[in-house]
Amino acid sequence: MGKATGFLDFERHGVTYCPVEERVTHYREFTLLQPADELARQGGRCMDCGIPYCHTSGCPVYNLIPEWNDLVWRNRWREAWERLELTNNLPEITGRICPAPCETSCTCAINGPAVTIKQIELAIIERAFAEGWVVPRPPAFETGKRIAVIGSGPAGLAAAQQLRRMGHRVTVFEKADRIGGILRYGIPDFKLEKQVLDRRIEQMQAEGVTFETNVSAGEDLSARYIRRMFDVVLLTMGAGAPRDLQVPGRGLEGIHFAMPYLTQSNRYVAGLAKKEEILWAQNKTVLVIGGGDTGADCVGTANRQGAKNVYQFEIMPRPREWNEPWNPEWPAWPQILRTSSSHEEGCERDFSIVTRQFTGRDVRVEQGHFARVEWFKNARSRMEMREVPGSEFSLNVDLVLLAMGFLHVEHSKLLEDLGAEVDDRGNVHCVDYATTAPGVYAAGDAGIGASLVVRAIWHGRKAAEAIDAGLKG
Repeated sequence: MGKATGFLDFERHGVTYCPVEERVTHYREFTLLQPADELARQGGRCMDCGIPYCHTSGCPVYNLIPEWNDLVWRNRWREAWERLELTNNLPEITGRICPAPCETSCTCAINGPAVTIKQIELAIIERAFAEGWVVPRPPAFETGKRIAVIGSGPAGLAAAQQLRRMGHRVTVFEKADRIGGILRYGIPDFKLEKQVLDRRIEQMQAEGVTFETNVSAGEDLSARYIRRMFDVVLLTMGAGAPRDLQVPGRGLEGIHFAMPYLTQSNRYVAGLAKKEEILWAQNKTVLVIGGGDTGADCVGTANRQGAKNVYQFEIMPRPREWNEPWNPEWPAWPQILRTSSSHEEGCERDFSIVTRQFTGRDVRVEQGHFARVEWFKNARSRMEMREVPGSEFSLNVDLVLLAMGFLHVEHSKLLEDLGAEVDDRGNVHCVDYATTAPGVYAAGDAGIGASLVVRAIWHGRKAAEAIDAGLKG
């Protein structure tokens, strides 16, 4: 695969970003791909490694990574796209927002820099759209079966497209006013411009997928009606129940969950909301609690809104810093400190911080009160924390954003009326994507809990296979 000695002959050249001072003035994407000749060299770095861990253990959708790396090296771009299409319905999404576990599993990463897999994936699909290779693929025959997909996030879109191509009549119901789920309202535009999503939706519509927006399944449409009108129901609503912070002062104004804040920003960028109608960080001291990707998205958004200061606190200990190009825990995902593009734009991060309470004047938050903690293993070898005596401190804050992850799917009237049970973690209980309710399936975060977009795509595809097999007996 690639050039036999390519990983020795060519250095890794990844994506570059527009300068910070430029990109914080707008909400557009700012990632710059390498030119085609350089991308070919990067594809040539893919060695014939025998067992491609990038494909077998790193990539949740099992992309045929060595194959399309080799084809890019040989300047056979259309064939590379055809390989990419075999495994991934939304490569233009994963090529932008996936954390690329494939690269940490790359064999080159044992003792050197990995192949730039994510960059090559994005370049392939963008060239495919530019060349007109991505066209509607309607089914060759109709089965006459009707399927309702509840939720239009990555799992729902992947499942809907696969089911439609299998010949089933598919209707996707979305409670928001536009299709896309978290891809539309949740992921900032500077990471994923929404016209990228729109062009894929247009393809799916041309294939015959029907989209219904502003429909809350279980409320606007009863579970009884949905069951009567459709042969199968697929639940892909995501894991929308956020983890809350139960401390004194939580109810003060100015403390919000991260997702409504990010959603409102998406709506503002789309021209669907005015600045004075949404949460706005201009000239405010913003505190983000939670150190994951959602928290980083809040940091980048607050900087673009003109925040005075941005802080990000994480309860877990600071990961080790790692500046070497190779993976210290190959082929596993390494537990190291990662600095995102949003952090580079301005943010003061701190770790091992527990929130004790919030205080304010009247009903508005003005201060957060915190303490430092230390982590240790208890007698059962489980990690526990304890406060460090005398480590208490306070911070003046104007806006607090809670980005501490998501617990499970929202437990709605729809689940109750359908008879779909949840497991002990609160996720929809399912075996091979079939729930406890006959004819009802679940996929993506609704069934497995909060995870990666790329993993949701995989589960959407597999659920489609399970549904198709069930309908065919």
